[in-house]
Amino acid sequence: MRLSEISNKEIIDFQKGERLGILGQTDLQIDEETGEIQAFIIPTMKWFGFGKKDKEYTVYWNQIKKIGEDMIIIELEPSSDEMM
Repeated sequence: MRLSEISNKEIIDFQKGERLGILGQTDLQIDEETGEIQAFIIPTMKWFGFGKKDKEYTVYWNQIKKIGEDMIIIELEPSSDEMM
């Protein structure tokens, strides 16, 4: 699959049912030797996309559960504060 084919898809967290962003607005972590995508780095913004970054999500390739026609379903690891 080409990056251009998935660049406009929404990224949805399966566990929370939450929209994290659009793939075309993310940074990529790429293996320098193979050229393969290792992870997507998704910034979250305050004030509907304006202002500074609140935090970032790093989504590794193995966390992608399904790539559909309009969205990418991922399963993030629960953070330590969510587990308490």
